[in-house]
Amino acid sequence: MTTDANLYMTLAASGLAGLGMITAAGLSGWRSWLSLKRDELHERHAADASASGAPSAGSRIEIADLKERLRKLEAIAAGVDL
Repeated sequence: MTTDANLYMTLAASGLAGLGMITAAGLSGWRSWLSLKRDELHERHAADASASGAPSAGSRIEIADLKERLRKLEAIAAGVDL
């Protein structure tokens, strides 16, 4: 009887530890992906600004849309209800 309880506790602890590792890896990947997209956005914005002096209206709208999407994704990642 005692060995059954120990087995179940060991399995539960192992499962919880595994789930924690998977969650941590997923969160790290998510943050890295957001950082990559933020860097791409900054590079595009810098290229647009240097190419024409002032960004066009379409470019500014696209950048604003991407920034809004990024804010929403960061809010979702932080667990904030929109």
